[in-house]
Amino acid sequence: MIGAAWNLLLGVAWVVLTGDFSGRNLLAGLTFGYLVLALIQPQVPALAGYAQRLPRLIRFVGFFFKELLLANLKVAFDVVTPPWYMRPGVIAMPLKARSEFEIALVANLISLTPGTLSLDVSDDRRVLYIHAMFLDDEAELRRNLAELERRALELFH
Repeated sequence: MIGAAWNLLLGVAWVVLTGDFSGRNLLAGLTFGYLVLALIQPQVPALAGYAQRLPRLIRFVGFFFKELLLANLKVAFDVVTPPWYMRPGVIAMPLKARSEFEIALVANLISLTPGTLSLDVSDDRRVLYIHAMFLDDEAELRRNLAELERRALELFH
């Protein structure tokens, strides 16, 4: 969090010093601020891990958009073809997420993906119940959901 605040401060300072208050210039300032913080990170303990967060976020967004596209295509194909291939069911997925924020993030990412819907969290917050439209291969679905959870949690740890 400290790294993001410093990055924003450096980006705004860049805009003020250059006198160009455009969005493109702010993006340039944020980029230069990120590079400066990445360079000084080894000397400043408060910035530990900051430089690795942006690449992780970019990889996660790419991964999630790919999963989103594939799920959309699968649901669309099932809707437009005469025989329905869906085999709905509910599974209980053990959670590695522990905080309220992490559980909500994972549950919402799962619900955003077409064909899956987060139903409930167990009272002890260790299991997420998920409705899946295509439960042909439960093991594969569990692997995909576990990978989504792992990548989402990786953003914060």
